[in-house]
Amino acid sequence: MYKILNKKVLNNTVIEMEVFAPLVAEKAKPGQFIILRSHEDSERIPLTIAGYDIDKGTIKIIFQIVGASTLRLNELKEGDNIHDFVGPLGLPTHTEGIKKVCVVGGGVGCAIALPIAEEFHTLGANVTSIVGFRNKELVILEDEFKNASDTLIMMTDDGSYGEKGNVTIPLKNLLESGVKYDMVIAIGPLVMMKYVVETVRPFNIPVTVSMNPIMIDGTGMCGCCRLSLIKENKREMKFACVDGPDFNGYEVDFDEAIQRSKQYSDFERKAYDKECNLLAKGGKN
Repeated sequence: MYKILNKKVLNNTVIEMEVFAPLVAEKAKPGQFIILRSHEDSERIPLTIAGYDIDKGTIKIIFQIVGASTLRLNELKEGDNIHDFVGPLGLPTHTEGIKKVCVVGGGVGCAIALPIAEEFHTLGANVTSIVGFRNKELVILEDEFKNASDTLIMMTDDGSYGEKGNVTIPLKNLLESGVKYDMVIAIGPLVMMKYVVETVRPFNIPVTVSMNPIMIDGTGMCGCCRLSLIKENKREMKFACVDGPDFNGYEVDFDEAIQRSKQYSDFERKAYDKECNLLAKGGKN
């Protein structure tokens, strides 16, 4: 059992938990993820490590309540135990030799982008962070990004906070002004990552994208996170969970990944509605 030491509501649908898991914390690196089951009868879900503290033996996870599994996870309170908590899994984000980096995060993907920005900052790199949300009410982790960034640009789609527009606008402006990065890292919705890649492409700067949004099982057995990489006009199949979750953004077939990511939407919606109905009737603890 893995005790929840702290629980914080970041916005109406995004929750942060600090979990006591010393063996996981000892080995964790930015970009990796864990697999958990909130209850004995829950399904296994992958969540990217949003932070870790070796001295305290804790792992921080941040999740959005979008389906039945995350709804059940949110039922747990401080002092409760998560039934299973396995990791760290996946390959850590490449940081060696990077002196100037731009970290681009979108929505709840900012929870994954933050520890990466923090790691680069700790290593002495110059960090520009561009983070975007639909509106002011959804903004999370602003203070944490300020502490980890030499430059922080906040964006909202409706202009209710920071600058108005999507994250590619300031990124394009910086690149066109002559700012050069050793790497751009994009983490967020698949569509956002696709357009970050296309924005950077004319400048021949390496782009890393995190394909965690398409993971389900997290071990490579279910095959749901398979994606196509296109190298020299040849397709190569990889699995986001065991070969990633980070990949060269120029090689990812985003159109295929976006199409495949939609196939479970109806199932998740029905499972979420069923769980809500059970809770309303007092059917589960």
